[in-house]
Amino acid sequence: MPQLDPDRLFPVEPRARALARELHEGIRGLPILSPHGHTDPAWFAENQPFPDPATLFVKPDHYVFRMLFSQGVTLEDLGVPRADGGPVETDGRKIWRRFAEHYHLFRGTPSRLWLDHAFAEVFGIEAPFGPATADAFYDEIDAALKTEAFRPRALFERFNIELIATTESPLDDLRHHRAIRDSGWGGRVVTAYRPDPVVDPDTPGFVENLERFGEIAGEDVSTWAGYLAAHRARRAFFKEVGGATSSDHGHPTARTENLGQAEAAALYEAVRTGTASAAEREAFRGQMLTEMARMSLDDGLVLQIHPGSRRNHAPAMLERFGPNVGFDIPGRVDFTRDLQPLLQAHGLDPRLTIIVFMLDETTLARELAPLAGVYPALKLGPPWWFHDSPEGMMRFRQATTETAGFYNTVGFNDDTRAYLSIPARHDVARRVDCAYLAGLVTTGRLGEAEAHEVAADLTYNLAKRAYRL
Repeated sequence: MPQLDPDRLFPVEPRARALARELHEGIRGLPILSPHGHTDPAWFAENQPFPDPATLFVKPDHYVFRMLFSQGVTLEDLGVPRADGGPVETDGRKIWRRFAEHYHLFRGTPSRLWLDHAFAEVFGIEAPFGPATADAFYDEIDAALKTEAFRPRALFERFNIELIATTESPLDDLRHHRAIRDSGWGGRVVTAYRPDPVVDPDTPGFVENLERFGEIAGEDVSTWAGYLAAHRARRAFFKEVGGATSSDHGHPTARTENLGQAEAAALYEAVRTGTASAAEREAFRGQMLTEMARMSLDDGLVLQIHPGSRRNHAPAMLERFGPNVGFDIPGRVDFTRDLQPLLQAHGLDPRLTIIVFMLDETTLARELAPLAGVYPALKLGPPWWFHDSPEGMMRFRQATTETAGFYNTVGFNDDTRAYLSIPARHDVARRVDCAYLAGLVTTGRLGEAEAHEVAADLTYNLAKRAYRL
């Protein structure tokens, strides 16, 4: 029997379910806008086949391997590369079988929804996945990946993706974006300016990064003015070569500062020379968010802030495997206090768009919705990372709509490295929004025609407007 319930995530009450189904039918075919994400631009530039099912579904996906690791499966046995180049499992079929043996661990999780969707909708496999079917799944997926229809560009078109954004460092030469542009292919892949390696003094190799940054930008970054000029030059390059519409900032907190130029220059000198204290490093990150907002007023890039992740919680895992292996954990954030300097400086300017994402759900109703509900520059990004789930999406709507409404949010971002999960993630978001809207209609709070309009806005129009697409 099919593994995907056609009414999944819809309300149980018959009238609300029927309405949610009708709303979803009206928007399910809209194109996917993915204005923030982490897919590899080389996929679209080179258009090479994906190697094998394990490399596609298991090795790069921290949602998958962190769950298996929590139950005693080593990352080496899942083929996750070690930082020292030490031995790990290289047999894709063995990795796949381990994945199948532990698939029950994903019951009730969003990962299960995404994976089942990919198996059924992308590969047309409707049998249940597990140890008994592991080899059959592997063979069928592996055979499909060898065909032209499953190359990255073909999937882009099949998924009905109108635009997808990748995320690159200012030190990147954007050669893959240049290759995409020069290839004549019609798919729209843009970059986003992620300056963390030259903004966050706690980044390994920060001082060396600054030197390279100046060389690439053709600016003297030994001075505060030259450093800011280098950012302006690289932002312009990202817009010209990579079609960038946004910058993206993954800071530990949402702290912002609005220092005078002399004070900011002295702070930069401390971080540039590696003598800054922890407090000064945090203040510098905060100052740079305000500087980036000022630059956005000049060049039009949308400012995205992703705070609140306590990165690399297990130092031993960082040393053994490097970053991004599932040990980034949410922490508390004080948005009201931390964003005030930035919002005092530029938050009343409607020319600026600041999109804030959260990992601390306690801030939604208390802080973020009230802030976005009054500051013209501020918009709420969708539930992110650990809250990119049906429950997280529903909690987000319930916590924010009463104060910020729908139109101070920006639609859905899939924010993923897992390419084949993109249609599934957007489908989940669309279904949850339709379920929420059906509840408003059936309780007399929204007209049915209005619900159809809002569904289209949440699915497509808000993202297009917010990211200036």
